[in-house]
Amino acid sequence: MANTLYSYSFSDEVKFQEVQESLILSVLAAEGLNGRSAIRMDAYFHINEKTQTCVVDASSEVGQHIARIFTGFLINEFGEETFTVHKIGGEHGNST
Repeated sequence: MANTLYSYSFSDEVKFQEVQESLILSVLAAEGLNGRSAIRMDAYFHINEKTQTCVVDASSEVGQHIARIFTGFLINEFGEETFTVHKIGGEHGNST
């Protein structure tokens, strides 16, 4: 599978602590789907508090689950206008 990352950035109105909490909840939800060992072996994400950005590695099925759940949480909690997500790598190298 191609190396696919999703990079998230947020508007100033979003409290970054809540973003971090949403990402952790996304990982826990993905753990429920895939099991703890899959999270430990196949999940990678990075939170940069200084730039208020997050990156989720979606190269594995586990990572795809985390990215989808996280994006859904962000839309529901903050609204689609408050963040951007860019796909880096993958088959087409698209930016969304």
